[in-house]
Amino acid sequence: MGDGVAVFFGAPAAYRTNDLNFEYRQDSDLYYLSGFEEPESVLVIAPGHPTEKSVLFVRPRDRAKETWNGYRCGPERAAAMYHVDASYSIDELATRLPAYLETSDTLYYAFGANDRANALVTEELKRMSTARRRSDKGGMIVKNPALILHELRTIKTPYDIEGMERAVRISGEGHVAAMRYARSGMHEYEIEAIIEFIFLSRGAQFPAYPSIVAGGANATVLHYTSNRDRVPDDALVLIDAGAEVDYYNGDITRTWPMSGRFSPEQRAVYDIVLAANEKAIGMCRPGVRYNTDVHDETVKILVAGMIDLGILKGSLDENLTNENYKQFYMHRTGHYLGLDTHDVGFYKIEGDWRELAPGMVVTIEPGLYFAADADVDPRFRGIGVRIEDDILIRKDGCTNLSEEVPKSAAEIESVIAEGRATREPLFA
Repeated sequence: MGDGVAVFFGAPAAYRTNDLNFEYRQDSDLYYLSGFEEPESVLVIAPGHPTEKSVLFVRPRDRAKETWNGYRCGPERAAAMYHVDASYSIDELATRLPAYLETSDTLYYAFGANDRANALVTEELKRMSTARRRSDKGGMIVKNPALILHELRTIKTPYDIEGMERAVRISGEGHVAAMRYARSGMHEYEIEAIIEFIFLSRGAQFPAYPSIVAGGANATVLHYTSNRDRVPDDALVLIDAGAEVDYYNGDITRTWPMSGRFSPEQRAVYDIVLAANEKAIGMCRPGVRYNTDVHDETVKILVAGMIDLGILKGSLDENLTNENYKQFYMHRTGHYLGLDTHDVGFYKIEGDWRELAPGMVVTIEPGLYFAADADVDPRFRGIGVRIEDDILIRKDGCTNLSEEVPKSAAEIESVIAEGRATREPLFA
């Protein structure tokens, strides 16, 4: 960024009901750069400033409010604790910010959903436009910091990787517990409770996203999160759930039979998706294009499988050209994963799909979804299958961070059978 000035605002608190807020979660960019977790915070990076090149603005200490809502770091401690050159009360932001902005012609700031932040920055830009007549410095060029920062976040550091491994491990433990402890007659929300109990009991702060626990035809709705229905005894249950641990996210999907045994039709669909999942993971290595090479090969396997089942008619090439498969596989094969579940980073560079590189973490999540009213053989209606793993790209290939979570049909049936045979209590 040269001598440019970057300004990052903390995430605003969000109201849930009346005078109650949702539990606070810091903006990922500000957290990545500073580690600071409190609301009403701003990080300023000003390399051109003579003494204060990094500054945190934070809430002042307030004994009464801390009694009600918890400890505040305060500006007196923030500089030393978070390794910035200076820290001030957030109340001083408007008066102190100009001194940093005036050190450069370039301001890095992402206009977005924080209206108060947008308004403050806009006013400063107006002021500097006028002041420019009397000075040769001031933010006349505004750039999105994502051009630099989100590329940094796309390639994980060893610290990031350690955090990702922990989040994925706990996510996987939740999935295995669901297989072991789910019983005939349970509702989706009961299985959700098993998963999220494991997440929290292992140290996760939140689910990484609203858990999807979809039984039967509900599994054909990609982002189904109601989780209120009883799971039919003869249905598959699709669980897409991950744990957020110290800001890092897991994102795993497994699909398994509530009865403990796949029916022939369920198994036929499942094996197609599993073959696509394994082929895609096997392709993940530096130099491979994620959104063309990997995705296109995934689609070929899914389409060929559907032709074999009689769901699609015609040749492989015909179906790839006319894209009839999109009624049953309508999403991409994966996304970046990190501090955000759908993590930041550009999928194209100068117009071309980018290649995988060491340090990236991506998901591989093919699926097939045959709605209850789909125009297919009735034996396949209401079957939805997705299998998702979290993949770390390394110099010599990749590591499947979620490899320990069973996914072959035989492994899944074995885990379910063992859990039901032991009758061990979940809360032991």
